[in-house]
Amino acid sequence: MASFKTNLPRHVAVIMDGNGRWATSRGLSRSEGHRAGADSIDKLMDASLSLGLENVSLYAFSTENWKRPITEIKSIFELLVEYIDSRLQTIHEKGIRIHHSGSRKRLTSKVLAKIDHAVEQTKRNRKLNVNFCLNYGSQEEVLQAAQKVFADRWKKKVSPEKPISVKELEKYLYTHPLPSVDLLIRTAGERRLSNFLLWQSAYAELFFTETLWPEFNRQSLEEALDWFKKRTRKFGGLENG
Repeated sequence: MASFKTNLPRHVAVIMDGNGRWATSRGLSRSEGHRAGADSIDKLMDASLSLGLENVSLYAFSTENWKRPITEIKSIFELLVEYIDSRLQTIHEKGIRIHHSGSRKRLTSKVLAKIDHAVEQTKRNRKLNVNFCLNYGSQEEVLQAAQKVFADRWKKKVSPEKPISVKELEKYLYTHPLPSVDLLIRTAGERRLSNFLLWQSAYAELFFTETLWPEFNRQSLEEALDWFKKRTRKFGGLENG
């Protein structure tokens, strides 16, 4: 494999899929699958630090996941609170900065307080940005960003005829100021984006793996990075300029 200290993607996004299938195949509950998936987040953060990645976004809970059974939703958010309580100090000591992307609607005051505390405590850390996309939906994100652009323009009395620029809209995305996604990884064999970082992934390289998320480890990440380095990224142009 190539050296992982060069030609790294600035922003890696991960759709963490397969917790339920991992649990079912072992005769375990789905909640136990989510707990195993949380352990894989720890492994990914450690590997990302070691390999020199700058930004990692994780699809933790989508706006569509509210359609799941209430018992599973409750279990996921209880695990989130437990995860922050038990890991935050270690995450902070490692120099990891926590970012939250997603709507605050429907989240309980307890969950919001935990998220806000994690963001606040780690805001000065610079070794790695980890963006938890929680209660996140990309279409909703772009819609609310556009609404905020128009509201801001109304206050400033900017002509509605003036075209909106990419940079102007991006300032209102949940992910601001993180850079565009270079590499998007989806586990568990599925090959779709599922309303995840659609704007930010306009020119991302898409890596799909059969590995279930609880089994995703440093070697899995290195395989994705090695594949990324072999890609020719033209961004709509020609390979030789």
